[in-house]
Amino acid sequence: MEGVLISKFFVTSPIYYVNDIPHIGHAYTTIIVDTLARFHRLKGDCVFCLTGTDEHGQKIEQSAHKKGQEPKVYVDMIAKRFKDLWDTFGISYDSFIRTTDSTHLQSAQYVFAQMFEKGDIYKGEYEGNYCISCESFFAKSQLVGERGCPDCGKETTLLKEESYFFKLSAYEKKLLEFYDAHPDFILPKSRRNEVINFVKAGLEDLSITRTTFEWGIKLPQILIDKDKNNAKHVMYVWLDALINYVSALGFHNDLPNKMEFWPANYHIVGKDILRFHAIYWPAFLMSLELPLPRHIAAHGWWTKDGAKMSKSIGNVVNPKEVVDAYGLDSFRYFVLREVPFGQDGDYSQNALIERINSDLGNDLGNLLNRLLGMSAKYFNNTLSVDEVCFKESYTEEIAEVNAILGTLESYMDEVQINRYLEELWKLFSLGNGIIAKKEPWSLMKANQSGAVAELLVFIANVLLRAALYLSPCMPSTANAIASVFGLEVNAQNFATFIVQNQFLTTITLNPIPALFPRIDEKRMEEAGVAVKAESQHKEQWQPLEIPNAISKEDFSKMDIRIGTILSAEILPKSEKLLKLQVDLGEVRARQILAGIKTYYNPQELVGMQVCVLANLKPAKLMGEVSEGMILAAKDGTGLALIAPQKQKINGSQIS
Repeated sequence: MEGVLISKFFVTSPIYYVNDIPHIGHAYTTIIVDTLARFHRLKGDCVFCLTGTDEHGQKIEQSAHKKGQEPKVYVDMIAKRFKDLWDTFGISYDSFIRTTDSTHLQSAQYVFAQMFEKGDIYKGEYEGNYCISCESFFAKSQLVGERGCPDCGKETTLLKEESYFFKLSAYEKKLLEFYDAHPDFILPKSRRNEVINFVKAGLEDLSITRTTFEWGIKLPQILIDKDKNNAKHVMYVWLDALINYVSALGFHNDLPNKMEFWPANYHIVGKDILRFHAIYWPAFLMSLELPLPRHIAAHGWWTKDGAKMSKSIGNVVNPKEVVDAYGLDSFRYFVLREVPFGQDGDYSQNALIERINSDLGNDLGNLLNRLLGMSAKYFNNTLSVDEVCFKESYTEEIAEVNAILGTLESYMDEVQINRYLEELWKLFSLGNGIIAKKEPWSLMKANQSGAVAELLVFIANVLLRAALYLSPCMPSTANAIASVFGLEVNAQNFATFIVQNQFLTTITLNPIPALFPRIDEKRMEEAGVAVKAESQHKEQWQPLEIPNAISKEDFSKMDIRIGTILSAEILPKSEKLLKLQVDLGEVRARQILAGIKTYYNPQELVGMQVCVLANLKPAKLMGEVSEGMILAAKDGTGLALIAPQKQKINGSQIS
């Protein structure tokens, strides 16, 4: 609108390191970012939401070579998994950046050249301990034992090599002054002291190049022209990665210039990378004379059923599987509501089902169902009241609703989204409580239909306001509720019903199916999809005589997963066996020997997705280890490998 100042809002996820498939921690971070972006779009702000992948470094190079792939081929595959998953989840990002993008390379090289020109970068020799897994350097005093990494516990490598250094120590005082002047720079504030104490302990200059591997961004050509030895240097992965936040905005590269969005309002990160974002990144920005981000918000980690997630024990939560089983909005609600931001959270199926049945079903779903049921029964889905009389009748209740809504923005600003949802849920408790108190069924018997109409109009307006505020967290659910009133969730309706506090007083309701039918976990487990068929055809149904029948428990012991064949070769001296390397989304590919040489040429298998029995005990055949079994079907016409109809993420479980 003419004359209205539109605020810019820039929010980022970290760029995810492409060494594995996306897990619940990645999904949690990205959903928080998406929620903040949606909230500010709802307010009418101009939003830029950024996510992406971090694709350089020694760990990536090693992982690619273990799989027999070139690093670029490997990162292309993993980056696609992240992007595809966020697209499936409806993440409303405005840019998906990859650090292998040519425009990012331009920005990173420009930054390096600028800091070098300023005198903040110098050449020296680095000797110290480096953790390949964390892509981090550590002083001897920081190690656990002789060589253990203080972050991940893995053994570090003692390095001695020529390196360029960033003068991090020169920014120690400036950083402390900035933290003091901006007490809410680090969120939650409980994490502020750990950053300040780290800086106060003394900052050492940071080694920002490596020469022992090649998979990284080369130094600017101007430095290579000055000294040909500089050609062997690649940038430290964390310098490269952090630059993404401005390279995505067209900072000295060929992208359209959107630096008007800088500084970022929020960098959302995990607590394990807070130090890089709250110390290194601000120092780099100070060197470049750019404004610092307004907030660095660090969340905790996720466990499963109280235990740390680990591939080795098989308890890593795949968010796609959870969403497929329980729905995207239910998953979004669970991760946002279950955990206070900054604290560690625990995922359990029981807790998720309890949230769906209680919060979503009993509170929200029940209130909507009661509105729809009574509106249809008593008023044929059309409600109309006098606005003045309605407001007089519900003065106190409207004030209570406005008081609850008035707390929400501050919780979102502090990234306390669990508290935001807790407050929002008070509206549903208020609505259900008023229905119980006023007993509209009794009012109808007493011929007080006008009072019932006012009650239902009040409930409708509560649900509409709740839907608008719920939309950043549960967009599909919010849109469904708004559709009941013939409306959409958008900035215009937010302005009308929240900012201007207008009310619907004549409403035609459009019935929709129940939003959150109750989940009976035990029945689901025992009967699965057969429950409906059995109830509908009970008289006709007779059990089949099944030879060698197994129970569901027997089947659950088999771990069948989707994998992609990375390479295939003929096994010498064998007439039937091919040696395959299969990616199951694990740390390394599995070697599997398959008796399919008669039916398949090795070349045609590469890139094919197959079904693998993954928990088969490893065996030795013809002197080679086989770590699984490829599933196939055979009849009179030959043999065919079993494959999913559509491309699936490697490691997806078949059930």
